[in-house]
Amino acid sequence: MAAPRITDARFHLIAKALADPRRYDLLRRIGQAGDTLSCEAIRTGCCEVTAATVSHHMKELETAGLVASTREGKFVTYCLRRDILEAYLARMAQI
Repeated sequence: MAAPRITDARFHLIAKALADPRRYDLLRRIGQAGDTLSCEAIRTGCCEVTAATVSHHMKELETAGLVASTREGKFVTYCLRRDILEAYLARMAQI
């Protein structure tokens, strides 16, 4: 299956999201975890930051389309949108 095409706006959102070292690390952790990773697991595996800070970074990654979230009650899990990441990388390869 071919990677989806991403708009210019989405491309720039992804670039901005990945430019932050903490967000890059969070995305890497989710990707290495496999299917999904809970917000609590992300926070406890991360450097010393508050839950609000992790939530902010995850919202930026979700806005960029790099992760998808699923809410079950008060718990949120995230999964890497590999199709979007691959589309971004394919576009970068065209430079």
